[in-house]
Amino acid sequence: MTVRAFFEAAKVEGVESPYDTIHLKILYPGQIPDQLEKSIGIEPANPEKAPFPVVIFLNGYNCDAQQYQWLAVKLAERGLVVVLFNWIAEGLSGVISLTPGIDLEKMKPTIYRTAPTASALPALLAKLEQLQNQGILAGMLDLKRIILGGHSAGGMVSIQNADPRFFPGVAASFAYGASSRGLLMMGYEPGTILPLPDSLPLLLMGGTRDGFMLNSSEAYGLSPGDATTPVIRTFQEAIAGGRNDSYLIILEGANHFSIVDQPDSTTVRPSLDLKATQLEENLRLLMSEIIGLFIDTYVRHQAEASQELEQLLTTVNSLIKSFERK
Repeated sequence: MTVRAFFEAAKVEGVESPYDTIHLKILYPGQIPDQLEKSIGIEPANPEKAPFPVVIFLNGYNCDAQQYQWLAVKLAERGLVVVLFNWIAEGLSGVISLTPGIDLEKMKPTIYRTAPTASALPALLAKLEQLQNQGILAGMLDLKRIILGGHSAGGMVSIQNADPRFFPGVAASFAYGASSRGLLMMGYEPGTILPLPDSLPLLLMGGTRDGFMLNSSEAYGLSPGDATTPVIRTFQEAIAGGRNDSYLIILEGANHFSIVDQPDSTTVRPSLDLKATQLEENLRLLMSEIIGLFIDTYVRHQAEASQELEQLLTTVNSLIKSFERK
């Protein structure tokens, strides 16, 4: 399927200029090339699989949206609309950075779970409502089937805010290299694992070579354990499950940036990560297939996808160390 994209911008209420603007790249299934007439401007969407569920992908700190385009293209090829975005704003410790949008006030122990922690999400959802009413995707978006996905801090935000109480259109979430650990600096007791909404399908993925999970343990008062401990504890302690639609998948040989296309060594510190021991191309292909089948199973309710996902996860695969579901 042909994938095309266009750009948009959205204002964030309550944030001072110049840090109040999010820049979006929206990828969508395009028309089949031989059906197109010569034209200039944005190519029309292919209506065959409309209305399209929408994936909003939240980046890790200082990871440019472009670094996740490989995944966005794979998902758009399956008939999804995917929103990537860059927001330069104040993050942790007052540092200006590329941020997935975390409302630190809402992360405090006395407030957490009483309000959403995603500061970018309301502006992104408002922009989707606008796109549903005008432009090339008008009438083609399924805003009752929104999937939140993310990496690292963005993954944390995605799984914390997949809550119909705050965002009724959200239908599922997924994350790679993320956990629900509580930061000591926010006032949490050492070793705290924060609860998650636990009301929608959830896909958690981690890598056995995630050096950032190891090197950040002190900030959470956790014993180092191994690279997968925070993700495993999140799956075990943050949700009760019971519907068989929550997954934990540990990828053998994947590191923290295995989901990122060419990490920028000038803004992140890949030196803190461990070296991946599997080919990045193979890891990404597996990630995209797992994520795509998860969405097809639990958001698009495709029976054949459920069977394919089960087979993929239960067949012996050197890239999958372990798999759990509850």
